[in-house]
Amino acid sequence: MTSTPSAVLDAPPPDADRDSANRPEVPRPIPAALVPWRDPHPWWGWLCTLLVAVLAGFTRFWALGFPSGKIFDEVYYATEAQELLRYGYEDDRGYMFIVHPPLGKWLIGLTSHIWGNDSLGWRVAPAIAGVVAVVLIIRIVQRMLRSTLFGVIAGLLLTMEGLSLVLSRTAILDIFLQTFVLAGFGALVIDRDRMRARLGRLYAAGADLSGGCPSLGPRPWRLLAGVMLGAACAIKWSALSFFVAFVLLSLVWDRAALRAAGVRRPTLGMLWRSAVPGLGSLIATPIGVYLLTYLGWFTGENGWGRHWADTHGPSTHLHLLGIRVPFSWAWVPDPIRSLGAYTLDAYRFHEGLTSGHTYQSSPWSWLVIGRPVDFYYDGGSKACGASSCSREILLIGTPLLWWAFLPMLLWLAWHWVTTRDWRAGAVWVAFLAGWAVWFQDLKRTMFLFYMAPLVPFLIIGLSLALGVMLGPAVRQTGDESRLAAALRRRRWGVIGVSVYLGLVVADFAWMWPIFTGGLLTYDQWHAHMWLPSWV
Repeated sequence: MTSTPSAVLDAPPPDADRDSANRPEVPRPIPAALVPWRDPHPWWGWLCTLLVAVLAGFTRFWALGFPSGKIFDEVYYATEAQELLRYGYEDDRGYMFIVHPPLGKWLIGLTSHIWGNDSLGWRVAPAIAGVVAVVLIIRIVQRMLRSTLFGVIAGLLLTMEGLSLVLSRTAILDIFLQTFVLAGFGALVIDRDRMRARLGRLYAAGADLSGGCPSLGPRPWRLLAGVMLGAACAIKWSALSFFVAFVLLSLVWDRAALRAAGVRRPTLGMLWRSAVPGLGSLIATPIGVYLLTYLGWFTGENGWGRHWADTHGPSTHLHLLGIRVPFSWAWVPDPIRSLGAYTLDAYRFHEGLTSGHTYQSSPWSWLVIGRPVDFYYDGGSKACGASSCSREILLIGTPLLWWAFLPMLLWLAWHWVTTRDWRAGAVWVAFLAGWAVWFQDLKRTMFLFYMAPLVPFLIIGLSLALGVMLGPAVRQTGDESRLAAALRRRRWGVIGVSVYLGLVVADFAWMWPIFTGGLLTYDQWHAHMWLPSWV
């Protein structure tokens, strides 16, 4: 018997190489951090969004023209909106020096041009912005929490949030600031998902990303974020803290995605593939949008400070490490140098604003709504049938909603420390940008409505907390005791979430006359003033 060499026995059949080459490759499993989310029932999600938007529209547009005159700071912004329509820039001879950018006033002017130069026309733009903010938060929370239910809950909470409601019914700037800041954040959240999905496809296809990451292609959602954040800065400069925070947050998200994809040097990859390309979408684009809103000022001849550069040379001195260094701005066009000087003067005005005001408050009191702002009060009517009547529009958050924010933030910090949940981190970044930033100068005169752009992010955090309270969906298992415990946990979660939402709805209904100037007897009005500082 002839023996067969072991090498021959171990050799593969002649066609093995050909078969393995023709066999389709099995995609590598994508890391959980890169798995894209797709709404399993998109039409249901959009239907729910539409229904909540209709409710938000009712609360924002109901009796929108009342009161018929200008209330609170409408005397400035509604007036300046008409000047923009006439001249392209603010031109009130009584106060030529204007301390806020023009975009919000352009929006007020646009709707007043369509619906009339009256209280209804001025307020249509803020009301539209308020409804858009509700739609945005529904879609953002739905994507962040991967839940249509909690997207709807977030939308309902913002609909019933008193400060946002009152600002949506008043022709001042802060509701526009809220909407554009939220839109910029939402665009970055979508960009985060799209970027991770792109990396996930590369990973599944077998690409070796350990040595570096290839170009990730165009990122239109990040470009849109730049547009929205630039527009927010063109409403009020307080958007700048959100702009800086969200740009840095987006870069941190990109670094985490590269790390999840197996890139060996994720920080270097982020700088090369994200930060450098982002100079266009996240730096140049916002600056371009901001300058574009001043087009009327640039083309006009009589705007405040328009020709400052004509009489001020481009040479100056910078103080670096105690050394006086000569510097020239000759490369900057004169109109932009003039706008820069105008902006610096306005910034100094804000920093030096220390005059007292009856309704001013400090950031310490905002989270507990210690000092709301009286937008309108009429105590002279007798139409309520009592000896004295009251109508008031009080800028105040829905109390039982707002008083949950502080414990939510404390829980959210603990949740981030223990789980590194990116959503908790994002809310805290927004909180620092929208609240802590005001502590740099506590002598400055400040008001509760400075919280407007932060409120949606607090509601996002509260939605996340309510989601944890509700608990995970119950799945059938073979372990009866474990199933019973899961059902009990879920039942108590449903009760807790339902009770809290019911209390917020009841509180909103109770406060509705105070939000909208409803007619009350004096005793009824006083019963709504839960704290002495509210009066």
